[in-house]
Amino acid sequence: MKPVSELLKRHDSAAWRTSPDTSVFDALSILARFEVGALMVMDGERLVGFLSERDYTRKVALQGKNSKEVKVREIMTPDVMTVTPQTRTRACMALMSQRKFRHLPVVDGDKVVGMISIQDLMDDIIADQEATIEQLTTYIQS
Repeated sequence: MKPVSELLKRHDSAAWRTSPDTSVFDALSILARFEVGALMVMDGERLVGFLSERDYTRKVALQGKNSKEVKVREIMTPDVMTVTPQTRTRACMALMSQRKFRHLPVVDGDKVVGMISIQDLMDDIIADQEATIEQLTTYIQS
């Protein structure tokens, strides 16, 4: 399995962010624009939380709150699990499976460099398996 840094080359996930003072409605607009399920919550360049569709569903929609009035800081997950660009994809998959979440911010020292999703990992696994099958097929046929 490859390091996370290889997956980050496929998209600009560093842009998937919002601030704690943004309204949840505006954060949902960002989610829709990027077609992603989560955003990193940044105070300047510092990662302070994480906002997912799950946070919105459980802490706003199901409680009958108004997403235009609620701020991201009120519903975000403050304790964020992160990985480094050198973390292997298999370790990320295990972490996501154990902790039951679908997104991981990637941090290099103090700098946030992006975010990966379970979909990124699955796409990578499928591509690796297809390459292996193709190589084995070629080997068998030769």
